[in-house]
Amino acid sequence: MLSKKKKIIILCTMVALLVVTGYLNIMFNNQAINTSTGGGDETQAAGFFITYRADRTQARTEAIAYYDAIISSASSSSEAKTLAETKKAEIVATMTLELNMEGLIKAKGFEDVIASCSDSYINILVKSAELTEVEVAQIVEVVQSQTQKDIDYIKIIPVET
Repeated sequence: MLSKKKKIIILCTMVALLVVTGYLNIMFNNQAINTSTGGGDETQAAGFFITYRADRTQARTEAIAYYDAIISSASSSSEAKTLAETKKAEIVATMTLELNMEGLIKAKGFEDVIASCSDSYINILVKSAELTEVEVAQIVEVVQSQTQKDIDYIKIIPVET
């Protein structure tokens, strides 16, 4: 049986490795984009989407690892374990919802999209210099079909390419 101190050291080491992996992933992705396209505005927009996704994935991976550590710890109370399981399930549900919305919006013809859900707002970042009323209506329809959120709680932000 591992002591509590050893468990903490192992958990900290795993988190540090996740951070290093995320950093290297971002650096290699940015380098690959700059090499393949030669830089420019298109690269900046593509880099934004790649970096945002990498940062989001890293943050969620760390949060899930934290909750898993609580769940698997023998010293955690049953209330703490239940709360950690609930929070972990919320993260997974949010990830699934965002992925579904991104896929459905891309299916409408948009080149790249990031959906970000919080308790209050749904933020949709679309790779586009500007959006027409028809495009905004398409995005709102997808978001509302997936979340039942009122339009006042949906923010659509074009990211200039």
